[in-house]
Amino acid sequence: MTSIFLVLYYNSMIKRRIFDSLVAHLENKGITLLTGPRQSGKTTLLLLLRDYLIKSDQKTIFLNLDMTNDRNYFSSQMDLVRKIKSEFGNKRGFVFIDEIQRKENAGVFLKGIYDMNLPYKFIVSGSGSIELKEKIHESLAGRKRIFKLSTLSFEEFVNYKTEYEYEDRLQEYLRINEDERKGFLEEYLKFGGYPKVVLADTLDNKRLEIEEIYQSYLLKDISFLLKVVNIDAFAKLIKLLAGQIGRLVNYSEISNTLDISALTLKNYLWYLENTFVIEKVYPFFGNVRKEITKSPVYYFNDLGMRNLALDIFGKEVNEGIGDEGFLFQNFVYFLLKPRPTSPERIRFWRTKDGAEVDFVRDIGPKIGAFEVKYSNIKNVKITRSLRSFIEKYKPPKAFIINLSLEKSMKVGDTVVGALPFFKLSKVIES
Repeated sequence: MTSIFLVLYYNSMIKRRIFDSLVAHLENKGITLLTGPRQSGKTTLLLLLRDYLIKSDQKTIFLNLDMTNDRNYFSSQMDLVRKIKSEFGNKRGFVFIDEIQRKENAGVFLKGIYDMNLPYKFIVSGSGSIELKEKIHESLAGRKRIFKLSTLSFEEFVNYKTEYEYEDRLQEYLRINEDERKGFLEEYLKFGGYPKVVLADTLDNKRLEIEEIYQSYLLKDISFLLKVVNIDAFAKLIKLLAGQIGRLVNYSEISNTLDISALTLKNYLWYLENTFVIEKVYPFFGNVRKEITKSPVYYFNDLGMRNLALDIFGKEVNEGIGDEGFLFQNFVYFLLKPRPTSPERIRFWRTKDGAEVDFVRDIGPKIGAFEVKYSNIKNVKITRSLRSFIEKYKPPKAFIINLSLEKSMKVGDTVVGALPFFKLSKVIES
């Protein structure tokens, strides 16, 4: 449920679903660790949390490691403790630390302070650099909870665009208002969900914002933090992957095209995943002799970033943006993607015989199949590939995700339903 605070204080800002979970964790002693891509809104959330606490008469301090003066307090653990004590004494207080990835060995640094058992609650954020993702995660085992912030979801985007008028009945609004639904989808497919891009009021300003985010990512995360020297090859890899979302990746072909070693390619892909640019999806394993088991597919975590890499940012979806079906497939992957704590996995299914299903939702013994159609289909038409999957694995449910049709039929014991994309969340939550 949306908190009263959100209603009162967000005003023209964009509400984030993760906010209430962050508020709930303020009462937990463990470190609240907020991660996510650069410019996804982490600092804004921290400032909103701080405002929430101040209005509740709680003591807070906000330190940003991008600020030279604030960095001085991180020379040693005792320097930081002295600074905090000067603000709070030995009473309870909330310590906000932004851009923690700037601190070398940040995990060990925070672990030492946490283990002093001081009466302070730490709320920490940083971009998805390897320093943050790996070393902090390892050092703070059992001492923190990680919250992952993505760029805006389609739901957050539409709620903002409609000024939260339909927040509690969004699916019904999208079902009834076909023109608005189409417009919102095309805008999201073109520009993605970076908050600054969404808030920018013209195409030129949107482009300036996404280009700044992209260049900042390359220079700060990739060059400065990760010490990647061959930035040109790294940028070309992003462009290459952007042009083949949802399709099998041939590592040898990519390394030859970019003239980099297989090991370098492996490292670059790992960096891209751990800085929240792309996500790897593995194949669904059945008959190992029949199915392709080695090649994954990749999807981008933000479609605006993907489109910028291909120099088609802002182009109309049906007029030159290219690969509209795969772009929509990438979008549906966002909708299907499980929460970090969920045991389910999203896979794809392809065989050497050419049969394929876009997504397989694997929840222990239960599975569900999803085909994606970027069109206003009129009837439930089961492809040969989907029928093959149903006959082989007998999932209780299979879906054809499309733009508007909602209708179902049975194939054996499997219910096959055409489902509009905006109703997919009901399936995921059920």
